[in-house]
Amino acid sequence: MTNSRLEAVLSAIDNINKEDPNYTVVDGVSKAKELLYGHYMSACLEEYWQETNELLKIAVRAQHIKRWHLKRTEFDEGKAGYFKWRIALGKFHAQLTEAIMLENDYSTEESQNTAKIIRKEKLKSNSDSQTLEDVACLVFLQHYFDEFAGKHSEDKIIRILQKTWGKMSDKAHDIALSFSLPEHLAKLVNKALS
Repeated sequence: MTNSRLEAVLSAIDNINKEDPNYTVVDGVSKAKELLYGHYMSACLEEYWQETNELLKIAVRAQHIKRWHLKRTEFDEGKAGYFKWRIALGKFHAQLTEAIMLENDYSTEESQNTAKIIRKEKLKSNSDSQTLEDVACLVFLQHYFDEFAGKHSEDKIIRILQKTWGKMSDKAHDIALSFSLPEHLAKLVNKALS
């Protein structure tokens, strides 16, 4: 049985993300960056967390909805500016998703609960927020780590890997360790974890 309400929301999220002016080339094909990210997120959730509720499915797909709308350059440089930008993004993604859900027959409570997941509230005590964090970390390792590693110093990469690892659940650690990363990336992970 299809869930038309869920499909309508996922489709609305995808339609917004198709408008992303930023593109990523995958296998010679140019794709809207955040549309691709949303699909990577959903695929990861589906592969490793088969038994999930639809609010989490929506939150995972919407985690970067219309991310290009708030530019990093609109916030101060440095760590404080970066964190302000990330918090503003979380609120923006959550509000936009809430509105889409309300338009598609989800209750206020369901929409607000999804927004809480997207804002990653109560990370260690809300299993859905934790799963969203896990999925984001795993998608980074699988699809974005190589490009990121090419742009930063080894020290910075190791620091970020250690921070990322600290946010993940034991289940996500096991999944991450099962990935067959290219040798240069696997070495960085080993250094970060040793």
